Parts: sequence; structure tokens; C-alpha cells
Amino acid sequence: MTVESTAARTPRRSTTSGGKRASAKKAAPKKSTEPQLVQLLTPEGKRVKNAEYDSYVAGITADDLRALYRDMVLTRRFDAEATSLQRQGELGLWASLLGQEAAQIGSGRATRDDDYVFPTYREHGVAWCRGVDPTNLLGMFRGVNNGGWDPNSNNFHLYTIVIGSQTLHATGYAMGVAKDGADSAVIAYFGDGASSQGDVAEAFTFSAVYNAPVVFFCQNNQWAISEPTEKQTRVPLYQRAQGFGFPGVRVDGNDVLAVLAVTKWALERARSGEGPALIEAFTYRMGAHTTSDDPTKYRNDDEREAWEAKDPILRLRTYLESEGHADEGFFAELDAESEALGKRVREVVRAMPDPDLMAIFENAYADGHALVDEERAQFAAYQASFADEGGK
Repeated sequence: MTVESTAARTPRRSTTSGGKRASAKKAAPKKSTEPQLVQLLTPEGKRVKNAEYDSYVAGITADDLRALYRDMVLTRRFDAEATSLQRQGELGLWASLLGQEAAQIGSGRATRDDDYVFPTYREHGVAWCRGVDPTNLLGMFRGVNNGGWDPNSNNFHLYTIVIGSQTLHATGYAMGVAKDGADSAVIAYFGDGASSQGDVAEAFTFSAVYNAPVVFFCQNNQWAISEPTEKQTRVPLYQRAQGFGFPGVRVDGNDVLAVLAVTKWALERARSGEGPALIEAFTYRMGAHTTSDDPTKYRNDDEREAWEAKDPILRLRTYLESEGHADEGFFAELDAESEALGKRVREVVRAMPDPDLMAIFENAYADGHALVDEERAQFAAYQASFADEGGK
């Protein structure tokens, strides 16, 4: 499934007692280091066969395909609205997923309700698949809450800003799942930049040794802020799994069918007790790292244009149209739904109330803590001091 990257060494030649050199053995031919790429739908919208993964999408219907397309379109619309809101000063920051919709929707729709998801801060499409209201994602970026949702309501953990730490959280949770004897799985999302973090290596080690039912899903969008992937690794990222003793697969991250199939494979494998797997979704970050970033400073327009031709939404639309699975009525109705979503997001965000200033002390400890109580009292006294000055 994975490609070995180590070339065979040429045997060292030895000399005979007569001073003549013995015939050297021929070096073994170098094994190909060209990365494998699982793909079921080409950038031109053509369906291609894959003997290893076709079975995982064998039962997919026209309704399922339209649903995947709807997911991607609405996720992109929400993401665009959030970016606009930040530019208007309504959000402090936003991390766009533009271009990564197929990687997130395909993997998100592969999960079961009882699986548990550990995201980074860009998994808006996965959150959509898990039933998290899009507007709940924005409270943290507006600065009015510390997360916005109960992780256990949707088995979708809170966004994690610390790079790579969620892979360890996911591994620990998966080890607990195994000890409980459950047949569910855990999936942890991270980016190509996070793959260089020590936490990720530790998570790989623990998950392999303890055979934890966890899938590591790396969205390789080619750039860790301004650092390209070639500055992160000398081998394709999915091949790193070999050194830890579990399989790795590179999938076309702009092909929603391929991502769906590969993620289903990895999750079913984890649930059946076969341990972890690494999926590298090979995709591209079309926008900035966050709204505080300017990607024109470190990448060129030609690169972006090349990836625009591989747009995941256009790819699936082409396939739907060519197969007669969707007509103009479907697309028009979806456009209207998309605009309605954008309007709702705008209205909800602008109406978000400011939080109670004392709420910051809640939920720090399950049973309370003396130091937190002391800090709460000090802060309350500080706030009261302003009242003595007429509220100024």
C-alpha cells in the first residue's frame, strides 16, 4: 500500500590476496520513491477504478453524491462569510478552509455517530458533518466564548489552537476506547506543518505500541504558514507511518469520493482492532493561512492557478452533470440555500451578546478550586471599583 523510500546500497568491493579486485555484485535496482495517490475522480470529473478502494463507495447513490456536493458548497459559503465578517471587524481572526472541502467532507462523512473527532482550528467542514451549528464555530473567533459547543454532544472536540497537541489527546482517548471494549474509532486532524511537532511523533509511537483505534488525518495543504512542505520532510508524509509500524496512504485530497473511501477503510480497520493508520490528504490551501496572513509574500500565482484547476467542488459538479445526476434546478436551489446560510450567519454573529465577565472563571475545574475562587473575588473587586467612579 505504501511505497518504500530506501534505496539499496551498492555492495563494497573487496580485493583478493593477489591484489586483484573480486567481481562486485550488481547493486539491487532502486525502488521507486514516487508517491502513490489514491484517486477515484480525476480533476476533469472522470470516474476511475481502484481495485483496493472501490468497494468502500460501491453503494453510493446519486442522492449521496448530491449530498456530498451540497456539503461542500454550503461549507465553502459559510467559510467565505466568516472571512468577510473578519474583514468587517466582526471576528478577531479566521482560518479559511478554501480548497480543502473535499478532504474534510469526505472524511467527515466516513465517520459514525459513535466515533470521536479531534480537530485543529480549520475543520469547519468536519464540524458541519458532525452536526455542529456553523454559528457555534464563530463565538471563539468573536471572543464571546471559550469554545462554543459541548464536545460530547456531537463527539466533536473543541478547536485546538496549539499545533499538534490534539493528536496526543486523540491517542489517549482511543486507548480508553480500546480498554472500554467499544468498537468505535477516533480520528485526529492535523496539517503538514504539525507533522513536524514532537507531539505528533509521540502520538504515533503510543498509538502503535498500544494498538489504539485512531486514524491520523493529515491535510497536506502544501504550506505551513509560509513554510513549504519540502522544508518539512524529505519523504512523502504518509511514508512516515512505516517507521512507527502502521500503514500510511496518500489520497487525492480534492477528490471527495477517494477521501470518503480511504477514510472508511482506515476507520473500519481501527474499529476491528487492527490499530492506527495515517492518511495524507494531498490538497492545497487556496487562501491565506489565517486572515492575518498574506500568502502573496511567499507563493506565486502560477501555483495557485494550477490548483484551481483541481477545484474539488467543480470536479464533483462536472461528474454530476456528465452522469445526469443533477440538473439546473438542483444547482439553483442549492444557490438559494447557500445565500440563506450566509445571511443567517451574518445575523447570528452580529447579534451575539457580550459574555458575562465573570464567566471566565467557570469550568476551569470540575469541583472548584481555592485559587480560582480567590482570583474570582479579586476580579469582582476590581470590577466593583469602576462602579465607585460612576461606571467610567
